[in-house]
Amino acid sequence: MLNVLLQLRPADALNFFFLAILTVITVAYRHVVDHTAHLILLYSGLFFAQAFLILFREKNRAFHWVYHLIFPTISILVIFDSLGHLVHAINPQDIDPLLISLDRLLFGGHPTVMMEHIMTPLLTDLLQLAYSSYYFLPVTLGAVLLIRRREDAFDRSLFLIMFCFYLSYAGYLLFPALGPRFTMNHLQHEELRGLFLTGPVQELLNRLEGIKRDAFPSGHTGIALTVLVLSRQYEKKLFRLFLPFVTALIFSTVYLRYHYVVDVLAGVILAALTLFLGDAYYGYWQKRFRSGH
Repeated sequence: MLNVLLQLRPADALNFFFLAILTVITVAYRHVVDHTAHLILLYSGLFFAQAFLILFREKNRAFHWVYHLIFPTISILVIFDSLGHLVHAINPQDIDPLLISLDRLLFGGHPTVMMEHIMTPLLTDLLQLAYSSYYFLPVTLGAVLLIRRREDAFDRSLFLIMFCFYLSYAGYLLFPALGPRFTMNHLQHEELRGLFLTGPVQELLNRLEGIKRDAFPSGHTGIALTVLVLSRQYEKKLFRLFLPFVTALIFSTVYLRYHYVVDVLAGVILAALTLFLGDAYYGYWQKRFRSGH
């Protein structure tokens, strides 16, 4: 079974493996996790949908796009949404007090409060836009690589991006944290106000994401940096386009009070681990299975 899994495209093997891990966790903590049957059905559905797409991925162009880009995107989003049922049930102790203490140790105060003196409605709107670009960066890179039929570049990029997502999800399970917008709201002297964009976008994100205790590590930082590195390697025009967005995005995570600075530092480490460990496995897979040895 393990040998069969290893022979699959790394992104497919990773998805199967992570779905299996989440299913085991759900069953193991069934006495404290709400909607256990729903979660098991959800993970099983994704598992079998992935198997179906592997079998019929080249049936036509539509299946090709669903297999390569659409289904992985759906898996990442659906699995993230499911974490709302798992994180606090299996690990009820938030680490926000520790993260707040580390920020104070590094900066002598609370960075989100310290940033109030540079707040303007226009800057807030611009940074909210940059923060939201996170949802489009990986998909844009993947679509460009697919359109240009750069299959090897796409397969490696997909695996590394999914690996970064799932490492961040593991971080949320191990180190749940709400983030400063919830824990430090009473210390802020001013509310975040934009001209017209910030309020509606924040409300939409709150509805879509809910409260997942997903502050540590900063997945936004990890994913954005991973995509930036990949775009630098494969699509330099995209890299030049992405660079200002990613720079603003990382700054926005603290400015908009989604993350502590230590979350962002952990996100940088997350990206580094993704590239180091992910490339180690991908290189092994290429030599062992793609070469036919």
